[in-house]
Amino acid sequence: MQDNPFDLSGRVAIVTGAARGIGLSTATVLAQAGAVVVLTDLASEAFDRVESGLGKQGLSFEFAVLDVADQQAVDLLVADVARRHGRLDIMVNNAAVIDDSTPLTVTEAELDRVHAVNFKGVVFGSQAAARVMVAAGSGSIINVTSGVVDVATPTVTGYSTSKAAAAQYSRGLAMEVAASGVRVNTIAPGWTDTPMNERHVLREDGTIDAERKAAYVAMRAASAPMGIAGDPIDQAHAVLYLASDAARFVTGMVLRANGGATMPW
Repeated sequence: MQDNPFDLSGRVAIVTGAARGIGLSTATVLAQAGAVVVLTDLASEAFDRVESGLGKQGLSFEFAVLDVADQQAVDLLVADVARRHGRLDIMVNNAAVIDDSTPLTVTEAELDRVHAVNFKGVVFGSQAAARVMVAAGSGSIINVTSGVVDVATPTVTGYSTSKAAAAQYSRGLAMEVAASGVRVNTIAPGWTDTPMNERHVLREDGTIDAERKAAYVAMRAASAPMGIAGDPIDQAHAVLYLASDAARFVTGMVLRANGGATMPW
């Protein structure tokens, strides 16, 4: 085994939904560990900003526009990365959208929109990556679910059900490919200070109300036993562990970085 099990030098990773938040932090951490990272997102306008930040660090990265709900596009992207680099070692299915529907009000259209990205996107990305990894006899697939899979919530119905479906799918896939040397794990982030969660503190003109945000973050921090709010880097470090040789004996796991928010009482 390596002296440093977190060294990803020579490895190739794909991170979906990587233009901001947990995805961007994850892509950055994996690249800092030595991997060549392919960042994908629908928000191609963000790539210039991201490239400026990553380029200053001298990291190895590429960008690709990808709709994870388009199975053919996912298959082509994964196959292209594997062909050009001769391998694919790490697949992080992170791309997600959210809703504010309740169990009584959620519509078919809203379920379809959210599940297409959050569940089908995980399935498509996992299948495409697994084909490459099973043939190679190694690889790590990490699917980003959510802390909402552990609790009852009267809101974000499309989001919570899609994340629960992704978590269960990941466990089944982990069993199916374990003997091939491919590991499949999930992270279930607790509340994390990301752009997605800023929707609660926006003014009518779309700008962030700093005072409301500070109060909201403090409220979320107080809801966790550790009394702190999550940062995207916390989730990125969880992914790094699962992607690395430090987790070579770990598969089918749900890693909860959430300040203790969902531990049994």
